[in-house]
Amino acid sequence: MLKLFTKDFWDVIARLILRNKIIILVGILIATFLLSQKWENMRFTYTEANLLPDGHEVNIKYNDFLKRFGEEGNLIILGVKDSSFFSVEKLNAWNQLSENFKKNDAVETVVSIKDLQKLIKDTQNERFKLEPFIKDSISSLAQIGSLQNELFEKYPFYDNFLFNKETKTIRTAIYLKKDIVNTPTRKDFVVDVLVPEIESFEAQNNLDVRISGMPYIRTLNSQNIVDEIGLFIVAALLVTSIIFFFFFRSFRATFISLIVVCIGVMWTLGIIGFLNYEITVLTALIPPLIIVIGIPNCIFLINKYQHEVKLHGNKVKSLQRVITKVGNATLMTNVTTASGFATFILTESKLLKEFGVVASLSILAIFILCLLIIPIIYTFLPFPKDRHLEHLNKRWIGGFVDWMERMVKQRRITIYITSVILLVASIIGIYQIKISGSLIEDMPQESDFVNDIRFFEDEFNGIMPLEIMVDTKRKKGVMKLSTLKRMDELEDLIIETPELSKPISVVSLVKYSKQAYYNGNTKYYQLPTSQENSFILSYAKNSSSNVDLLKNFVDSTGQYARITTFMKDIGTDKMERIEENIRTEINKVFPKEKYDVTMTGKALVFQKGTKYLVKNLAISLSLAILLIALFMAYMFRSTRMIIVSLIPNLLPLLVTAGLMGYLGVPIKPSTILVFSIAFGISVDDTIHFLAKYRQELQANKWKIKVSVYGALRETGVSMFYTSIVLFFGFSVFTISSFGGTVALGALVSATLLFAMLSNLLLLPSLLLSLERNIANKQVLREPSINIIPEEDINDFPEKQ
Repeated sequence: MLKLFTKDFWDVIARLILRNKIIILVGILIATFLLSQKWENMRFTYTEANLLPDGHEVNIKYNDFLKRFGEEGNLIILGVKDSSFFSVEKLNAWNQLSENFKKNDAVETVVSIKDLQKLIKDTQNERFKLEPFIKDSISSLAQIGSLQNELFEKYPFYDNFLFNKETKTIRTAIYLKKDIVNTPTRKDFVVDVLVPEIESFEAQNNLDVRISGMPYIRTLNSQNIVDEIGLFIVAALLVTSIIFFFFFRSFRATFISLIVVCIGVMWTLGIIGFLNYEITVLTALIPPLIIVIGIPNCIFLINKYQHEVKLHGNKVKSLQRVITKVGNATLMTNVTTASGFATFILTESKLLKEFGVVASLSILAIFILCLLIIPIIYTFLPFPKDRHLEHLNKRWIGGFVDWMERMVKQRRITIYITSVILLVASIIGIYQIKISGSLIEDMPQESDFVNDIRFFEDEFNGIMPLEIMVDTKRKKGVMKLSTLKRMDELEDLIIETPELSKPISVVSLVKYSKQAYYNGNTKYYQLPTSQENSFILSYAKNSSSNVDLLKNFVDSTGQYARITTFMKDIGTDKMERIEENIRTEINKVFPKEKYDVTMTGKALVFQKGTKYLVKNLAISLSLAILLIALFMAYMFRSTRMIIVSLIPNLLPLLVTAGLMGYLGVPIKPSTILVFSIAFGISVDDTIHFLAKYRQELQANKWKIKVSVYGALRETGVSMFYTSIVLFFGFSVFTISSFGGTVALGALVSATLLFAMLSNLLLLPSLLLSLERNIANKQVLREPSINIIPEEDINDFPEKQ
């Protein structure tokens, strides 16, 4: 029976590939066509990433809130801060702008200055009634002065909602229909209606209109993700192809590699469509990632072919050896890389699961494409010309190889001391790492919509909703005066918190009702006494507008109330302190036997999601280390060798984590991926080195030093070249406008560079120092898996 992954197995695979060229190519074309049909299923996410599992307590509370009060992220805010705004023409134009939006099918309601109404006491009918501040349109400056006086001085209910009386900043609130907030209709409204209308208004009135709110932010952020997918793909293709051409000086080889990785990208997009996954800020990274990972595969295969051709001049034999000799090693390196990504599948986060599934499948797919397409294409091409093989004779890398060998021979103690110093410094740096749960930190910081977020933070203390839901445990319990007083106490704490905006709730409405009962006297803007409450409630019950006024603050049963405040973009530490203060106040004010009070909202959900991811980082990284340790155990059947192989790959991760601490790069959803990705890729070099080392041991009759230096000379160049490709490939992500993507690219690039040096210097040093313990025939007996057969698999220019 043929054993998997042995030499005989790969001989069979080689024959199957080379004898069924046309069938395989047609099969690839059909598969590519079928997967391309699934592109239409791809859709871009219309919500911000929910990092928590669906069954997490925080998500359950948030969904319970949505069930009671509907989507809380349906508010778009327009703002103007301009001394010339308060003119007849501009104020009327502003009001007309609001009327235009009201006519749109996507809009539920618009609240502008013209829509504000006074709550008036109707003594004759013993009820409250509403009268508009502006009945038709503004006709004089005197009318504007009267309006400003009333709004800014007499009606605190509206303060900090549609205006800031200190800075005279004016806002308009556009509430979208809740059922379209997380659909493509929202995008159509923002892109095709809102933005053009605002631009036209700005041009006609010479005003700078600020726009914000979660629907607007989500739409523009998603559009930036879409725009950057194409940018990353083009940049990754350009950078890797330039490096590839620099190595090979062959347009033919470069073009073949580009064909392979382009098909790989098409398959990746097809996989996303086939699985009906959304394109998020994470899955958007996978297509360029496949290019970066695929090019080293192409380098190994093409260089091995050219090396074999130069060696014996037989094209068919060369292509067969490409598959038999490089196929297994490339399979193992791709499997370890895929394993690093696949560990995310085992987390409970839907976002990370989808990323892990698509990335691991795509990496295995690009391996299969490389192994099939490259040998088959070369069977149709003529024999390589001399100029195609010139790069095999390059001597410029000799100095680098000499330096590595000299360091391992003469400076081993220096290498160890340096490693220990780096380890200690990194551990100190790790303790300085902060965790960031900011919703907008990774967004393009120079973009207009992020600048507008900062504007509304300065003027109105934020735009990210934080909700507090009060369950009175009985119907109509919200309107009890004791409940209102408790809510008022909690709101006082919120008002005193500078990172939070003035809260909006039924309490403000009841205060406004008392003010109206006393004919608009501002000193009565307060909760009524027990005696006043009965009179005021009797007026409220007779008011036809009562239901409309209450529906956004109290549910239909009167059992649940909401307190809405908006939060600035603050870090996780501050958010946790604020949450702790609010919870302390809740526990003090609301007896648990009578009330059930929960905090929720997008801001809190995202912050909790970030904390959850940090816990999962340890799990996913541990799983990646375990999986790769199992690969090493299967290859070498040696516990000591597993430890020796893991040390050079764990040290770069610690160094990178230390750098994050020193440079102030926080742990967040984007940077949290660095470690598993980098570990899965960097261990490839270790596999190549140790596999070649084992081969050298067998060839040199277990002479340790000869074998280590032989492996170092043979693999050093290949590890250097692939590391250069990966370094510049991941550096492509630093051109992103998203801070998290930039950090991800820079950190993975730095980690892989550290890993290359660690595998070239520390790994051989450890092997030499521990040679007596790990290099004997009993420990390094021939395993069942034939990783790399007799001849050199390191298909790069050897030192001449």
